[in-house]
Amino acid sequence: MAYIKKRGKKWQAQVSWYDLNNERQYKTKSGFLTKRQAQEWANKMEVAKDEQHISNRDPIFAEYFKDWYTTYKIPGKSKTTVVRYNTIYKKLKGSFGQAKLSKITRHNYQTFITDYGKTHAKDTVYKTNGSIRSCVADAIADGIIHKNFTQRINLTWNSERTRKIDYLSYAELQKLKDALLDNIKPWYISRHMLLTIMYTGMRPGEIAVLTWDDIDFKNETINVNKSYNHDLGRVEDYEDDKINKATKNANSVRIIKVDKKFLDIIQDLKQNNHHRIFIDRNDTIPTSNAVNKTLRKALKKCDIDKPTFHFHSLRHSHVALLLFKGVPLYAISKRLGHASMSTTAKKYAYMLDELKQQSDTQITKILDNL
Repeated sequence: MAYIKKRGKKWQAQVSWYDLNNERQYKTKSGFLTKRQAQEWANKMEVAKDEQHISNRDPIFAEYFKDWYTTYKIPGKSKTTVVRYNTIYKKLKGSFGQAKLSKITRHNYQTFITDYGKTHAKDTVYKTNGSIRSCVADAIADGIIHKNFTQRINLTWNSERTRKIDYLSYAELQKLKDALLDNIKPWYISRHMLLTIMYTGMRPGEIAVLTWDDIDFKNETINVNKSYNHDLGRVEDYEDDKINKATKNANSVRIIKVDKKFLDIIQDLKQNNHHRIFIDRNDTIPTSNAVNKTLRKALKKCDIDKPTFHFHSLRHSHVALLLFKGVPLYAISKRLGHASMSTTAKKYAYMLDELKQQSDTQITKILDNL
């Protein structure tokens, strides 16, 4: 039963329950203007008790976020993920200080996310808001708070910091391919890795740990089932089960179709006598910096001026090629290993807009001839 009493001119409500250790816990709230308001709050708490969604904790917002991601999000994750959550924690601590979770309002949070968006790109704002939303949802599930202050928030961002993804045209891809193939040797591992991402659209980390067992030369397919753990160093220093990690998501495990021309290119690497495909003479996987250095030289040779273009950009170029050649978005999404087609559509929205503009022009020409 709830306990309601008047304290001066205001009302106070208190509910109690027994925890897993059979110890009695209390939750109290004061400051109600009327007895009816106090009773309404107590009734909500009684319902929360029945659903085991009640707690007498009221942690500091930033500290609760830190405890949440330390417990549920970063164990087993890469250093990049850890840094991202730590950065969000510092932002929350700087903006909200010692404010308790129960005191944060939707207005407070909207002000925070608006200020944050002034200096951050769209993707960063979406990811940060998504992480905080997940934390707040768990706080509600734990009975710590009962209103989701992250709902119906207007997300804004700095358009100048939101870069378009670089990609090469079909003609530029052909020039780059020819430059990489020119006088290629089996020990030019970085060149082979660049050609692989051009032909497959795989993630750089997925390419790095490919083995010959993953290649089906007869059926012309690649089995993508692992990724490189960038937190580790030289291949020779680690066992296979330690240098590999799970792919980005369950959908990333996939079998992709390739063509014979590409298989003939990487077939030459068998001369290196290693069960891994992309291993250099020092028994190491070439770093992203090494691959990017090779890429910049090839781009310069082709007279392609794209200063920000890098290894991963060739994955985007692969997507652009398929889109503009009419391959359905669903098939592309599956090939990329995205969690859903909406992920692909969101990431490559600007490419789809360009494709729509081309289609609109084509439609107009067709109608003009009607």
